[in-house]
Amino acid sequence: MKNIFLKTQYDADKRGHFKKYGGRYVPEMLIPALENLEKSYYEARKDPKFTQELMELFQNYSGRPTPLYFAKNFSEHLGGAKIFLKQEGLNHTGAHKINHCLGQALLALRMGKTRLIAETGAGQHGLATATVAAKFGMKCTVYMGKVDYERQRPNVFWMERLGAEVIPVMHGTQRLKDAVTATLQDWIANVDDTHYLLGSALGPHPYPSMVRDFQTIVGLEVKQQLKENYGINKPDVIIACVGGGSNAIGIFNPYLEDKNVRLIGVEAGGKGIGTVGNHAARLQKNPKVGVVEGYKSYFLQDKDGQVQNTHSISAGLDYAGIGPEHALLWEKKRVEYNYVVDKEVIEAFNLLARKEGIIAALESCHAVAYAMKLAPKLSSKKNIVINLSGRGDKDIFIVADALKDKKWKEFIKNKSREKN
Repeated sequence: MKNIFLKTQYDADKRGHFKKYGGRYVPEMLIPALENLEKSYYEARKDPKFTQELMELFQNYSGRPTPLYFAKNFSEHLGGAKIFLKQEGLNHTGAHKINHCLGQALLALRMGKTRLIAETGAGQHGLATATVAAKFGMKCTVYMGKVDYERQRPNVFWMERLGAEVIPVMHGTQRLKDAVTATLQDWIANVDDTHYLLGSALGPHPYPSMVRDFQTIVGLEVKQQLKENYGINKPDVIIACVGGGSNAIGIFNPYLEDKNVRLIGVEAGGKGIGTVGNHAARLQKNPKVGVVEGYKSYFLQDKDGQVQNTHSISAGLDYAGIGPEHALLWEKKRVEYNYVVDKEVIEAFNLLARKEGIIAALESCHAVAYAMKLAPKLSSKKNIVINLSGRGDKDIFIVADALKDKKWKEFIKNKSREKN
């Protein structure tokens, strides 16, 4: 695959605006750093050596291409459409996040940076950042909200083994948005030697476009694999979970201009979208435009414009905003945005594990849960591709708690007694 940098009618303009969304709303002292990053990014896009080096890392370090797997048992159980799983969880570090981390690490080296910083919710982006920092010999600091720091402790442990400093953020809601704020503050203080390796297709320009471009490899592989492995020219439906939106925009991007392919993004309905603070479904009920953390998009806000608390069983979707290109795609009705609740996510997690032997990340299980409702309504001649954006190792504590697994709880108690 020689070129991953595609152009579509939904791309940002030269100032980083996806129509009225996106842009660059940051303190003045960060403007030179963002301009330097933008310059390096556009130069790298035109440099065949950069693309070649990135593709070699994708193949020989990350393990691409990831499989596109026909989930025969799962499909037959549900009835209706055939379901294919794009297994991004089989990447090195266990998720799609390594794709944009490798790309941004190469850009950081190109700019002469010696330190990487990142925010993370589920820990997969932090883990991927710590991994590329170790590979390229860079210092690394990762910020996590205290809530996520506790519920994603396995990833904290691995980040620290890789040499990263992991800092729990104690202010605000102690979740992903607060980790973003802390990372931006660090960047302001250390902009000369530090690259902020942002973890989703959001933030100030050029991050939304840049992250999308590095994630487009996912959709390009799906195109090739469907045709070569299964004789299918194009999928009928593609489904992906949407927090900030990196895994979704990556698999959607090569299909955005093909109106015959139905694209569905699935938000976190949490405990239900009827009450404030119990979900992270930004586009479901009277979405409000705001400017937060450097970009303009839709955010969960109160009547005074303050960002609301969120909840999701998955740490990676527990975020009040959505990437600006997704905002445009929602406005243009090119992508459908729906939601599922925590209970449906756990049901999807269990069913996929039992039917296919695949333990998926809770984020990805939002897309699986929606497919479980959609597939039986479609003909067996239809094909659904789900972006299985990560694997579920990291979610062991959350899942065990949700399932009220007595054996697991007893094991943890015993280990605690042994320690004491």
